[in-house]
Amino acid sequence: MESFISSTLAVAVAEIGDKTQLLALFLAARYGRPFVISLGVLVATVVNHALSAWVGLALAKVIPPHWIPWLIAGSFLAIAIWLLVPDKDDDDMGRWAGYGPFVATLVLFFLAEIGDKTQIATVVLAAKYSVDFASSFAVIAGTTLGMLLANVPVIFAGKWLMDRMPLGLARKAAFVIFVLLAVVTVIGMRNGTAIAIGS
Repeated sequence: MESFISSTLAVAVAEIGDKTQLLALFLAARYGRPFVISLGVLVATVVNHALSAWVGLALAKVIPPHWIPWLIAGSFLAIAIWLLVPDKDDDDMGRWAGYGPFVATLVLFFLAEIGDKTQIATVVLAAKYSVDFASSFAVIAGTTLGMLLANVPVIFAGKWLMDRMPLGLARKAAFVIFVLLAVVTVIGMRNGTAIAIGS
């Protein structure tokens, strides 16, 4: 449950003002099919974040165990700092626009998430909370729910919501959340492995 809640909260807040949220707004304005676009976001996110969780698990298995908490904490801090930098709005849908709202949303969201803050966060969260692929489902479900919580209101409410959303405050809140995740990771390590090493 902790992994699900942490993943949901981290991604939902980190996604506010992100380029994929701006993409959702653009797709909604372009096609006007909110349910279809939301389905495209769901499928793209599940596939992308499942692959990201697998990468996180694979990395956790090859990296020495005593390095993992420090790398995870460092990654959380890096994401926190990254969150303070606004994304550029890219309205170019290219050739995918002609394939309709579902395919355009599926492909563009999947591509936009590659190397994005929320994908990196999913990799880190999976490495932190999961011991095998089955146990990573809570992280995948949480990050997917967080993505939907941030994007579906934008798809349905569009520009009205974006005009009233304090993006600067949202980025600062996301910064604080990821810093806290880094601190909790280090504290957990010091209460566990670090104590064992010192004794």
